[in-house]
Amino acid sequence: MSVLVTGGAGYIGSHMVWRLLDDGEDVVVIDRLSSGFDWAVPPEAELIVGDIGDQYLVEETIKRRQIDAIIHLAGSVVVPDSVCDPLDYYLNNTVKSHALIESAVRMGVPNFIFSSTAAVYGTPVAVPVNEDAVTQPESPYGVSKLMTEWMLRDTAAAHEFRYMALRYFNVAGADPEMRAGQSTVAATHLLKVASEAATGKRNFVEVYGTDYPTPDGTCLRDYIHVTDLVEVHFLALQRLRAGAESLVANCGYGRGYSVMEVIEAMTRIAGRDFEVRLRGRRRGDPVALVANPERARRELNWRPNLNDLAAIAHHAMQWEEKLRSRNSHL
Repeated sequence: MSVLVTGGAGYIGSHMVWRLLDDGEDVVVIDRLSSGFDWAVPPEAELIVGDIGDQYLVEETIKRRQIDAIIHLAGSVVVPDSVCDPLDYYLNNTVKSHALIESAVRMGVPNFIFSSTAAVYGTPVAVPVNEDAVTQPESPYGVSKLMTEWMLRDTAAAHEFRYMALRYFNVAGADPEMRAGQSTVAATHLLKVASEAATGKRNFVEVYGTDYPTPDGTCLRDYIHVTDLVEVHFLALQRLRAGAESLVANCGYGRGYSVMEVIEAMTRIAGRDFEVRLRGRRRGDPVALVANPERARRELNWRPNLNDLAAIAHHAMQWEEKLRSRNSHL
């Protein structure tokens, strides 16, 4: 049996592929390379350059490789972009997920893991937020992911099909062995942007909103190391294969850091300052998003190993230095 990873040439996807290979899994990746890179996929995994909305391609791959589990990481992820171009987000994140789920059911793939998001909560009434909180997304991105969760729920009720919907908080860092990291062009994730500024790739970092009701006026987010995140997926895969019921779980640490705290951590790691430009608030940015991660700990026996902002910043910085060295030799 094999595992299909959609979006496996991207940031989280490439880490996921490495984790599966480390455990001896047979892995195939489908990625259209819109933001990922072919070189990010380990040579031991098969890379198919294609679109998850192509049901013929997906179903032929499932049949040929005897896929028993799909880890669905493909999609669009930039909140402000979703506000400007909602239809593109509904196409990539919802319509194509529908096609993928339909193919999984048609081909008898019983196990499905979905990369959802904390954006489904919008601005939560209470922080930290648990999975039973009201879902009230404030951006098309969050809505597009929540609709896919609903499709999974209803599909599981109607078919021999089980799923895990994992709600990511802010994913950051890089593989401690430097096999993978965030290489996205024009990335918007704060730690990636700050590491680029610290290495001179960017001239400045923009901070959106300094008048939030937080200690320093900037938004609070729960940053989870990408290595700990993919471990949740690996444990979820084991749980599904053992026949457990479907589950929705938060992926975060339960500790929030402000935008300014993250920037300060990066300057300490880098040993240099960079320009910070203060801007107004962006639409779709809640004040604080911090996870209650107890369900993942309890149900999946997840024990994070890299729950430390300094470690996250250090690995992000190391990867940025590696990228700079790699690109200088191209």
